[in-house]
Amino acid sequence: MITEPTSTFVTAPDGLRLHVREFGARTAARSAVVCLPGLTRTAEDFDILATALATRGRRVVALDYRGRGRSDYDRDPKNYSLQVELDDLVAVLAAREVAPAVLIGSSRGGLLAMLLAPRLPAAIAGVILNDIGPVIEPKGLMRIKGYVGRIPNPRSYEDGGETLRRLFSQQFPTLPAEAWVAAARRMWREEARGLVPTYDPKLAYTLKGFDPERPVPPMWQQFDALAGMPLMVVRGANSDILSAETVSAMRARRAAMDVLEVADQGHTPLLAETATIARLAAFIDGCGNRGLTH
Repeated sequence: MITEPTSTFVTAPDGLRLHVREFGARTAARSAVVCLPGLTRTAEDFDILATALATRGRRVVALDYRGRGRSDYDRDPKNYSLQVELDDLVAVLAAREVAPAVLIGSSRGGLLAMLLAPRLPAAIAGVILNDIGPVIEPKGLMRIKGYVGRIPNPRSYEDGGETLRRLFSQQFPTLPAEAWVAAARRMWREEARGLVPTYDPKLAYTLKGFDPERPVPPMWQQFDALAGMPLMVVRGANSDILSAETVSAMRARRAAMDVLEVADQGHTPLLAETATIARLAAFIDGCGNRGLTH
């Protein structure tokens, strides 16, 4: 069984190259899993989870959006939009022949999963929303706006880990030092000029117009398009993006929705602990075996 990740590239509708990180056998008969990271995050955020799922016989595909990871950067920051990224996702699903798949969407990735539901429902075998819902808390968005594209590049990964600990320890108060260094290795990469971010700093453009006095319009219509699809929401107990009240409102609309709250973690839960992986794997197994064979 193939568990080591492989890299492939898919051409976006406008010609940019999108990097895809894959785990497991492409011939797996069960529904594949597609992992969608957060705003500035990369496919590598899912390595631990993806490896665990691959050993259980799942094919896992994780996407670097444009401007992140090993995907091409866009010259026009206006294209770092949900609509363009949704078009990219549809292209990846078709090119890698993974639909219908269980989608795991962290933060922005969850928004893309909800947007995909009304556009291409047949592509979805189930959805896991990782610390995101139809209502986004303004306080959390302001916090994210304050650091995207603004964190100084560290001298070393250890230095970067300490920077991340200072910024995010309120959200993740119990993470050990080695976990912060591992996070730094996902946040920055080594180039000739030193450590640089694994995302285009121009992503800050996506939050430029956000005003806490004018909250982001809720996405209840898109959330309701998930009706009939297996649905799970993971919430970090310390999250300032997904409130407990929003989870309750989601559950009121979807009584059968599976809910997991992760203690001592905020936005977004790491999905890397044994107990969390077991819960996710059990949910995925319950989504059926509608995957395509090739």
